[in-house]
This record gives sequence, C-alpha cells and structure tokens, in this order.
Amino acid sequence: MDAATTVKLMTSDDLFAMRPSKKIDRWLFRGELRESEARKNNPGHAKATASLSYVLGSWISDQPHPRGRVYSGECYFRIRKDPETNVGIDVAISTPEQAAATKKKASFVDGPPLLAVEVLSPYDKMKDIDEAIEEYLDCGVRVVWIVNPYSETVAVYRAGQEPRHYSLSEQLPGGPELPGFQCCVAEIFE
Repeated sequence: MDAATTVKLMTSDDLFAMRPSKKIDRWLFRGELRESEARKNNPGHAKATASLSYVLGSWISDQPHPRGRVYSGECYFRIRKDPETNVGIDVAISTPEQAAATKKKASFVDGPPLLAVEVLSPYDKMKDIDEAIEEYLDCGVRVVWIVNPYSETVAVYRAGQEPRHYSLSEQLPGGPELPGFQCCVAEIFE
C-alpha cells in the first residue's frame, strides 16, 4: 500500500474533537471516519423508536439492581477499540457495568451494548444495514433488532444463528439477553 492510499485511522477523541455539524452525521467504522447527510427521521421511525424506548424502559425498571440502562436518540457507543468503531444506535440497552461506568457528561458509552435496535428509514441502504449487523455481532452485541416500520416487522439477529422475523400478530421475546421481556410487535407500530 503506497502513501496515497494509506488511510489515517481515527479515535473517538478525534471524532468528538471535530466541530459538530447539523448537516453531516459522523461515526467511526473500524477507525475510518464515515459521514452522511444528516436527515430528519420520519414519523414512522420516530414512533417506533419512542415505543421501543417505552416498552424496554418499562421492562428494565422492573429488573433487579444493578441493571442496565435504555438509551435512544442514536446514542453513541464505542463498540470496538482497536481500531475504533463508534456508532449512534437508535435504541440500545447497556450492561449494568456500562450503566455504572458512564458519566453524565460522557460523549459515548464504552463497549458493545447488550441490545442494539436499528429502526429503518427511507434513506437506509440494505448494504449498510447488513454491514452494521455484522459489525455489531462481531464486536460482541448479543442481540440486534432491525425494526421495519414499512413492513411492520422486526428481525432479530444473534451471532451464529439464522435471523428470526416477527410480524404484527406475533410476540417479540427478549430471549436469554432480556429475560422476561415480551411485547406484541403491533405495540411497536400502533
């Protein structure tokens, strides 16, 4: 590889030292800066995100201490350290250890969340979604939900398993990662 094709890998510190922009979304993927045009989420995306935050928040508040924390609004997580992957996740549940270690003024939650939920938007490309799922699972996220407001379905991904798809009439279980959690898929989209 010659000097012209060498990519300078960035860290989370580099990312958060950049001037914020309302026009550009930025994140790190294996140390490389990724950027896209910042877009407003549509009502379907916002509703699904709010509903999931509510049902997951209700579930987590019933869990014994110490417990994880629900994050939404594309909260940044540094899911890989070498090279760094730092991504905004629509809805996530941290581990109890992450919840305890994350300070109020932190720029990101350190480490992969227990659950990562991505709610699809009209501008999402399946290539990018597939890449994100692979990276999440490779970095140690235990379960990934891909929520599709258009087909009103939820696809659940776990490392080493085939994805499971849930439709409006089905119950979405938490599995071993979220013991006792269950909600009707229709509740996410109503």
